[in-house]
Amino acid sequence: MAYQLYRNTTLGNSLQESLDELIQTQQITPQLALQVLLQFDKAINTALANRVRNRVNFRGSLNTYRFCDNVWTFVLNDVEFREVTDLVKVDKVKIVACDGKSESTQNKNDK
Repeated sequence: MAYQLYRNTTLGNSLQESLDELIQTQQITPQLALQVLLQFDKAINTALANRVRNRVNFRGSLNTYRFCDNVWTFVLNDVEFREVTDLVKVDKVKIVACDGKSESTQNKNDK
């Protein structure tokens, strides 16, 4: 099962709003909308894992951290993001990090 983190992005929210509108006008069923969201979850996770190659360095003060259900959550204050020549400063950022390997890949490696 793919992570559902990206449903709260601009793209994910737009998709959900469009699906809700289609359900309300009875153009699709709620079950079909759920299947579309599940496919979106798989596709966005695969695309980010296989196509994104950019690297960004960041530095900040760790406010809180948590590890629960194999998911790390970090909250940092006064963060600087650097990518080659660009520098972006933010007051606060929340980073959610999940294991990028699929369960089937992990199970093969465990054997």
